[in-house]
Amino acid sequence: MKIHAYLIFDGQCAEAFKFYAEQLGGQLQVLPFADHPECGEMPPEQRERTLHACLSRDGELLMGSDTMPGQPYEGIKGCHVSLQVDSIKEAERLFAGLSAGGQVQMPLQRTFWAEGFAMLSDRFGVPWMINCSGDCQS
Repeated sequence: MKIHAYLIFDGQCAEAFKFYAEQLGGQLQVLPFADHPECGEMPPEQRERTLHACLSRDGELLMGSDTMPGQPYEGIKGCHVSLQVDSIKEAERLFAGLSAGGQVQMPLQRTFWAEGFAMLSDRFGVPWMINCSGDCQS
């Protein structure tokens, strides 16, 4: 079994996933509703949205899509995307990149369980945790 996060956006999925690919690396696939076989029956505002996005890196997947136009959207609540990194330098790089234009809940800092830990919400409202455990390299 594998467990992967699936993020829902309100029209910003493609932009968010391009940003995540820049920050995290990996292979990005974005499938817009416009590529759906029945897209001719969809309203124009739906065709511009993302049906499915997938960022793949080292066997891990981050996936997402957009809501349908007019569907209620309350943002992403009650969870964080968690990144476990091998070095403080990588934690610092990710923290700087993901927090740009977002909101920092906890700056990157040493904790009793980790050499570095941070919590933030990116500019798309997605909550992240970055963790560099006790065996991290400088």
